[in-house]
Amino acid sequence: MFELHHLSAQEQWDWLHRGEITPTELISHYLERIERLNGELGAFTTVTAEAALERADQLSKLVPVTGALWGLPLGDKDLVRRAGVRTTFGSRLFENFIPDRSDELVDVLDAAGAISLGKTNAPEFGMPSYTESLVAPPARNPWSLDLGAGGSSGGAAVAVSAGLLPVAPGSDGGGSIRIPAAATGLVGLKPGRGLVPSGSGLTTLGGLVTTGPIARGVADAAMLLDAMITGSSYRFSVRSPGWDGGPLLGAATRGEGRFQLGVMTTSPWDDAYEITVAPEATAALDFAISELVAVGHGIERIALEPDDSYAPAFRTLWQSGASDIPAEGKDLELLEPLTRWLVERGRALSARDLVEALSTLTTFEQSILRQFESYDAVLTPALAMTPRPIGWYSADDPELNFAQQVQYTPFTSFANVTGLPAITLPVFQTEAGIPMGVQLVGRPGGEATLLSIGAQLERRIGWQRRHPASWGQG
Repeated sequence: MFELHHLSAQEQWDWLHRGEITPTELISHYLERIERLNGELGAFTTVTAEAALERADQLSKLVPVTGALWGLPLGDKDLVRRAGVRTTFGSRLFENFIPDRSDELVDVLDAAGAISLGKTNAPEFGMPSYTESLVAPPARNPWSLDLGAGGSSGGAAVAVSAGLLPVAPGSDGGGSIRIPAAATGLVGLKPGRGLVPSGSGLTTLGGLVTTGPIARGVADAAMLLDAMITGSSYRFSVRSPGWDGGPLLGAATRGEGRFQLGVMTTSPWDDAYEITVAPEATAALDFAISELVAVGHGIERIALEPDDSYAPAFRTLWQSGASDIPAEGKDLELLEPLTRWLVERGRALSARDLVEALSTLTTFEQSILRQFESYDAVLTPALAMTPRPIGWYSADDPELNFAQQVQYTPFTSFANVTGLPAITLPVFQTEAGIPMGVQLVGRPGGEATLLSIGAQLERRIGWQRRHPASWGQG
């Protein structure tokens, strides 16, 4: 039976602008699904149904003349402040915190016409690559509820995968968009540093954290990313909604070009940890290669030059990033063991330690740019393993916990360090039906190339037609 959530975000936008549905009808549909399914999925930590319906009613009374996302439902990641809405940052430290101002991304998406349905689940301060905090239920993978959804944008990915949202914004400081997207069968795009004004990475330590989209399809991801970049600068007419989008949506829609691609299964963590690529991850990579060759792309196997400086430098930067978490004295006991370890290690570092780590990672960035300069994009596994079970990560041994995260996600963080754009694509499913993805890392400013390649693979594979069981619970 057809349901509104079966439509892509672009199709929903078109229906809204043609008057075939109203924002109130669309929002009501998603709120009903959230009420019914969120309890077992843990996608949302806070649902703002009343505010969402009020905004939808206001928009329903207006001619949709502005807004790249007019009338579409979204969720705010629970690391992003929205004035008047509980924002926990995934921590018991902020369990009842209600901010009095919104972050810039919230204002941008509101100006683009989106309607927030609440806060999507995130781990404590976004530090881990899984979403299992002590302030909320875990974000469970819709494909198998005993598996985790990854992190830190785990709730956003669960919501999109299960049909509780059409698309969702996320943030990515070491893989936090791409990891949960890959684990839940979605497209996740980390833009290059500086592209999205409200989440450029330029104001974060080491330039790691950028803001980007999670979606079922490549074009929907591009649509949301264009809106993040331009805000409400598009103009529409309800009578003639023939919007071909911004430049990235155009690239994703056309899906043109033949490119030279490097393929690698080495990572910058190989010298510090035992990294093993699981057979399922290898199968996904091999399948993607065969499809890319069939399209006509050039493929060359490559390996990273050994570099034992990356792991300690990244650890230093990650620990330094936790040092300003506002917890002192007894409040430190409210933090989870991993976060408390990061805070304590970060505060013990000297300015010289941080300067040396930043210098090392700058040198690493220059090395990667040189090693990748012959390729339009570089293909890697998205994850080294299948999605991890809930409770798999050590709760009381931070060193082991950090090692587990690295071993699961060795291919993502270097794109943050280098500032390069990267996209994960859900090309494969295991025999048990669990999604497995691949990652493409682009040149500086190469988002359009990544989207074009993604669109080509999507047309061949048709992953947007795969859905978990919760999808059909209409």
